[in-house]
Amino acid sequence: MAKPLHEPGLVLDGFRLEERVHRGGMATLWRVSHPGMTAPMLMKVPRIGEGADPAAIVSFEMEQMILPRLSGVHVPKFIAAGDFTVQPYLVMERVVGKTLYERIGVLPLPYAEVADIGVKVATALDDLHRQHVIHLDVKPSNIVLRPNGETVLLDFGLSHHDQLPDLMQEEFRLPFGTAPYMSPEQLLGVRNDPRSDQFALGVLLYFFSTGVRPFGESETLRGMRRRLWRDPVPPRSLRPDYPPALQEIVLRCLETEPAWRYPTMAQLAFDLSHQDQVKLTARSERLRRDPFTTVLRRRFNKDLTTPRPKAALAAQLSSAPIIAVAIDLAEGHADIKHALRVTTERILATLPSARLACLNVLKQARLTIDTTLDEHGHNKHVDRMVGLKYWAEPLKLDERRLTVHVIEAIDPAAAILEFAQVNRVDHILIGARQESLMRKLLGSVSAKVAAEAACTVTVVRPTYIDEAAKP
Repeated sequence: MAKPLHEPGLVLDGFRLEERVHRGGMATLWRVSHPGMTAPMLMKVPRIGEGADPAAIVSFEMEQMILPRLSGVHVPKFIAAGDFTVQPYLVMERVVGKTLYERIGVLPLPYAEVADIGVKVATALDDLHRQHVIHLDVKPSNIVLRPNGETVLLDFGLSHHDQLPDLMQEEFRLPFGTAPYMSPEQLLGVRNDPRSDQFALGVLLYFFSTGVRPFGESETLRGMRRRLWRDPVPPRSLRPDYPPALQEIVLRCLETEPAWRYPTMAQLAFDLSHQDQVKLTARSERLRRDPFTTVLRRRFNKDLTTPRPKAALAAQLSSAPIIAVAIDLAEGHADIKHALRVTTERILATLPSARLACLNVLKQARLTIDTTLDEHGHNKHVDRMVGLKYWAEPLKLDERRLTVHVIEAIDPAAAILEFAQVNRVDHILIGARQESLMRKLLGSVSAKVAAEAACTVTVVRPTYIDEAAKP
């Protein structure tokens, strides 16, 4: 049987143990080196000695299966692994940076900084979800910020991979996680809902913006189960200057029922990035917890305390995309605007959880100084925002699903592409004008967007439309 590694200088498969950097309840971390490898590395070794927790072995098996399948800047790079027949270990990139746990001593943080952290973590989790993985142990010590600002998620031992066996669920009946951050559905044994990570991020945002954990420090299962029916104290009762939009977002993340939270991490990140357009509800103004009568109804409502089967992770994400439609508000393009609206309406009709971002680029001159007013003395930016809302009005969308954005830029195509990248847009709709010699020589905005976007792009061309059918 494999023995635990505990001596610096020991060499295993060419990796030399240099220094023990952490000893936890489930594993030990060593800084290691290897001839020919210059990148900083860590070796993770499970605790498998006498009296070791069986969950430590199973969670290590899960991480051994999951980490090699992950890629991108938001996870540590996988390097090597050893199996249990000789010595189990994982060697991965040693991420240079600071964990969010190091910020706990200076809480609460400024609201803008909390929102920025939320965007970065939500973006990292969205990337993880798109790789079929739900983290299920989101907490400050598992989040590292690189010097360049990129967020890295650590420790996938409790994670669920949508396309792999879930050994933690198969072998254990008790829920595993970090008590203050566990979602209500995790306490009920549900491990396949990506919105569980959103709940944990909501706890983190609440904690970092108020200095208080929303559900306390309870470690008993009975104490944790109260969050199945008891809401947290609204942040504004702790900090009177708490921004209403931020409270709206945080309390939505902390809803007991997953369906009441954001459909995806990308939509959460979008709202944190555009708080000026967040649709405020009664959540934003609350100063007190729900009355006792509401708590009792929730406590004995079996629909809220019974696990439900969930769709596959990919299906959940694809049902709630962020769609951006680029609209030219200039006069003389009514046919294109109408065709775009018809196409948008057809797509949204099949995706009731989708978000729509209406874009217009206010093109800036390269050499001259631009004025903010038009020839009639009206503010160009405001007029275009009004124009976007007027264009979207016939769609009759819930305000929580619609935002409008006027972007000032020299290059319209580059501005649309940047907006799509930053805001995790899944689908761009853009109109194509009639061909002209100038457009053939310089290239069209729609052609550049279609060629360079990382997401799906639909180029809409106007067809003959009966004048009576136009709005």
